[in-house]
Amino acid sequence: MRQANLTRYWRDLPDVPTWLGDVGIVALAVLTAILLHAAGFALLARAARRGDSEGGATIIERSRGLARWILIAVALASIQPLLHLTRSEATLWGRVAGLVIPGLVGWFAVVTLGNVVDILSRKADISVEDNLRARRRRTRLGILQRIGAFAIVMVTICMMLMSIPSVRALGVTLAASAGVAGIAVGAAAQPALKNLIAGVQMAITEPIRLDDVVIVEGEWGRVEEIRLTYVIVKIWDERRLVVPVSKFLEHSFQNWTQQSAKLMGSVFWYLDPAADIAQLREQAGAIITANPRWDGRFWNLQVTDTKPDGSIEVRGLMTAKDAATAFDLRCDVREALLDYVKREMPDAILRRRADVAITPARSDAPA
Repeated sequence: MRQANLTRYWRDLPDVPTWLGDVGIVALAVLTAILLHAAGFALLARAARRGDSEGGATIIERSRGLARWILIAVALASIQPLLHLTRSEATLWGRVAGLVIPGLVGWFAVVTLGNVVDILSRKADISVEDNLRARRRRTRLGILQRIGAFAIVMVTICMMLMSIPSVRALGVTLAASAGVAGIAVGAAAQPALKNLIAGVQMAITEPIRLDDVVIVEGEWGRVEEIRLTYVIVKIWDERRLVVPVSKFLEHSFQNWTQQSAKLMGSVFWYLDPAADIAQLREQAGAIITANPRWDGRFWNLQVTDTKPDGSIEVRGLMTAKDAATAFDLRCDVREALLDYVKREMPDAILRRRADVAITPARSDAPA
């Protein structure tokens, strides 16, 4: 009743041109939306400061602009009955509002979700030495953010399309054949759906996490990004390996940091059987314990095999805090012990041996 009276009031003003009245109504609606936005966000900012919530203040600041446009769009959509519009113009006004408002709300939801995930991810610092829990948290947040953003976009598109009557009627008509269409679309999109479901499963089971050291497809690298349907592995030589998510659930792979980043490395030497193993073990211990890359947990040196060529296989074991440090430690120990063998234990260098039978020369001269 109040809205009808207000409409009649604006239409009965004799001295004001209709277009000028419409401009005034639009300007008043926009101004009201801006004032409400400023007052509302001022109260939210004050509440965030009182609660000493840095994350809440950041979210409020980042969502301020989009929220202003949403309020303006809602205000413009609500004043449509007050304007002097023809039937076709009023229909167009409603259609535009039905597309713009859900689009802005969906955009706002995606941005807010990203802001929340970004703030939570900052609290999970993966630069520390023991970062297993932080990597686990960041992995879950990243996967759940992509799933949530995908769902928001799909719902937003559906709401925008449902605001168009012709599309809504078409949807009702096509509902009868949805079974056959669903089978066809499901068959065509099977790889994408398979990886999408695998992404959800990965967020729950966590076979890999961000910054995990893995060996997949015969390549050594670190998990750099986990997308909804694929994983990017940064290989040691700066290449990137793109692997479908389903591969980490259906095939075997090595994860060197599943429980901890600490690792045990091995070094092999092939020496002569005459090598003094006790002396070699003593020198290996001195080299390993003096190296700053060794984490102090364990080291050992043993003869682990003999080879058909007559050499013996000597294996050294040593521990380090992570895979990269273990690799450098192994190289250091290998080089240092080879240099020691060359300088101080030359008899440990492999020599080839052969039995040579010497027979006296036969003389054919007559006696």
